[in-house]
Amino acid sequence: MRYSDILVSVTDGIGTITLNRPDRLNSFADQMRQELAAAVSELAAAEKVRVIVITGAGRGFCTGADVTYLKQIADDGDEEALRDLVEAGRAVVTGIRNAPQPVIASVNGPAAGGGANLALACDIRIASDRAAIGQTFNRIGLHPDWGGSYFLPRLVGPAAAAELIFTGEMVPADEAHRLGLFNRVVPHERLAEETEALARQLADKPQLALRLAKIAVHQSLDATMDEMLDFELAAQLQCGLSPDGKEGIAAFVEKREPRFRKEGPS
Repeated sequence: MRYSDILVSVTDGIGTITLNRPDRLNSFADQMRQELAAAVSELAAAEKVRVIVITGAGRGFCTGADVTYLKQIADDGDEEALRDLVEAGRAVVTGIRNAPQPVIASVNGPAAGGGANLALACDIRIASDRAAIGQTFNRIGLHPDWGGSYFLPRLVGPAAAAELIFTGEMVPADEAHRLGLFNRVVPHERLAEETEALARQLADKPQLALRLAKIAVHQSLDATMDEMLDFELAAQLQCGLSPDGKEGIAAFVEKREPRFRKEGPS
């Protein structure tokens, strides 16, 4: 597909989506949310894509909604347009969660409001030491969307989530790392390199094992132990008898590096 406000590329199994409104810190306007949802869907369905990376152009990751556009909606009292905005965010985060591949947020700068929750929707977040993240919604009288009320309590606990949402403060990278909002923080000039290294590490893994593990990790948050043990049994039967499972076991026994398949989960 052709996009106006995002860039999409695929290189050696790594699909990268770059939000591309650097002059507005990659805030969402017009059809940008729908473009992002379509791009996530496109990469998720591509058999050759083994990892998805989402990042921002310029000095920002994403600062959420373009407030100028929000003002127009508010002035017009256009409930349908506001509903469409929120539903478009829902489409993005559910697309990320349902994508079979690991999704990495490479947070290169401020991630605020919907931009913060776009990052939280990803499976892993690696951030520049210049990054910051915040639930800034109530600064303009709004409630969290893009899944923030779901992701945030699960990452930091309900008390910390309440404080972050109530205060609306931006959290600097090191503090966000301490809270568990970022998996890693790296020097800004090394972010692209470190992101690529992490993406490459995951892209070289057996894809069926990673895809089932992604389901397990997220499903476990709302499942019982017995339900997860049942899932593990079914997943292990799939992996153990798959070509990659057989190759991995054989390589270990033969004391060599495994040669996992480069496309497809089986």
